[in-house]
Amino acid sequence: MRNQRGLTMSGFMTWAVIFIVASLIAFKIGPAYFEEVTIKKMLKAMATDPTLASGNRLAIERAFQLRTAVDDIKSIGPKDIEIAKDGANIVLSAKYTVRVPLVLNISACMDFSPSSQ
Repeated sequence: MRNQRGLTMSGFMTWAVIFIVASLIAFKIGPAYFEEVTIKKMLKAMATDPTLASGNRLAIERAFQLRTAVDDIKSIGPKDIEIAKDGANIVLSAKYTVRVPLVLNISACMDFSPSSQ
């Protein structure tokens, strides 16, 4: 007689619940990370833009505002950008926090600090 092998119903339900909970958490916090990657790409593109090489704050804020309108960035605004000079280049950075509600009164709090370097 051979032993039966396979997945039991209780084992399947346990793994299904774990997978669903992990997926829901990933779907809730994923957009914050995707937005951070987009902000980082924008800052790098703006730092290498020859029209913004002078480091004029108003021009940089305006360019950032136009780019955030296209990419639908809501976490930070133009006033949150920090501008620094590194030789002939400009370095753009920002620091912000995103709080994502998960379940009831449990939230995920994520600190981001994208930079053009």
